[in-house]
Amino acid sequence: MSEIDEMKNSMVAELATMLMEKDKKLNLDQALSLVINSDTYQKLLDDRTRLYFQSPRYVYSFLEHELKTGQVG
Repeated sequence: MSEIDEMKNSMVAELATMLMEKDKKLNLDQALSLVINSDTYQKLLDDRTRLYFQSPRYVYSFLEHELKTGQVG
């Protein structure tokens, strides 16, 4: 696994953790599903965005906006 892939995986784990911290009813599988099925995740996978270099809080702000509005911020 490349370093970039590790960074992406780490970001996904951080995003899922943040979702569970915000909503105590979510379990890990549910939180990971929300992340992986999001447009934010697709942007994270796109190497051109270099989103994996950003802080998890910054990327989480996009995910949170998307989950609230249905649109990527």
